[in-house]
Amino acid sequence: MNKEKSTQDSTVIISRIMLPEDANPAGIVHGGVIMKEIDNAAGVAAVRHTRKVCVTASIDRLDFHNPCFIGNLVTVKAGINYTGNTSMEVGARVETEDLLTGRVTHLASAYLTFVALGEDHRPVQVPPLKLVNKEDMRRNTEARARRELRLAEKKKESECQKDASRC
Repeated sequence: MNKEKSTQDSTVIISRIMLPEDANPAGIVHGGVIMKEIDNAAGVAAVRHTRKVCVTASIDRLDFHNPCFIGNLVTVKAGINYTGNTSMEVGARVETEDLLTGRVTHLASAYLTFVALGEDHRPVQVPPLKLVNKEDMRRNTEARARRELRLAEKKKESECQKDASRC
């Protein structure tokens, strides 16, 4: 059995300055660039938690709240919210900082599901998540609710593919 790990054991903070190649002609950073940064940071958190190769299984939710511009510093903070048998939910919060003014804004939030893989590239068990404070417990409770919704949605999609009259 894998040893319990806390979210603090795997939380990661990654920052990168946005350059002209990251943006459209108006100087606004492409959403896909931000998505890549989120996936990268979340993947690091998942690997830190499991010490295994981890792959993105899904992005449950990605909401953009504000724009990001060339020259802004983008910071992604990612941590484990929930662990199942072979998968885990990673939450990511993205902030952008105008380096000239120091103004920091909440750019985006996302929830991603990662699966840990063994040497044979098949899913393997992940360490349980040790909840150490009220914030961890809140995030875990919310992640469990999102998981239930994801599973119900997946079941409905599967039923629709088998029999369109059930949709």
